[in-house]
This record gives sequence, C-alpha cells and structure tokens, in this order.
Amino acid sequence: MKILITILGLLNGGFMLLDGVFVTLKGKYIGPEKPGPWAEPFYKLNIDVFKLGWVFILFGILWLTWLFGLWTNKEWTYVYGLAISILTLWYLPVGTIFSIIIIAVLIFARHKIGL
Repeated sequence: MKILITILGLLNGGFMLLDGVFVTLKGKYIGPEKPGPWAEPFYKLNIDVFKLGWVFILFGILWLTWLFGLWTNKEWTYVYGLAISILTLWYLPVGTIFSIIIIAVLIFARHKIGL
C-alpha cells in the first residue's frame, strides 16, 4: 500500500511540479494546447490558467514534501496526506482519481502503512 500511494504521490507531485515549471517558462502546459477539465472553473472566473504555474509548482513541492514525511515516518504525514489529497481533488481527471485512491488508502489502510 505504501508503494502504491508513493507512486501516485510521485505522479501527482512530479507532474504538477514539471507542468508548473513548463508553463512558467514556455507559456503553455505539457500536452494539448487546451488544458484539461480542471481549467473550466478558472475560465468561468476569468482567470488566465496559463498564469497559474506557481500554483502547480507549489502543489508539486507539497506532494514531494508529503512523500518525504511518509518515508521518514513523520508524525504529521497522515493529516498532511489527507489535506494535500483533498486540496488536489480539483485537478481533473487524473489528479482527482489519484487523490481519491490516496485518501481511501490513508483512511482504510492507515495501520498497514505504519501511520
């Protein structure tokens, strides 16, 4: 279980960090010209999604920090993991799916991963 949530956390955090740096430097996200479904609420609020690189960088760093806590058995890991997973639910579709799986593992298999 710990390996599973580590992989999902690395995918979420690593991609968000990489995509945030990429959009900050290049003015576009990795992949298609139009961002995924996560961008729709931002469009409705008239927020330029191509100026959100710092948000992705921050989320990437937060995810990687959580992984550090997970593997070094920090006491804040459980609450932090739930929080960052909940805060990433907006990142449709893949970030949402990964976050739901991580939340489920943290809640239902907490003892199996040593938290």
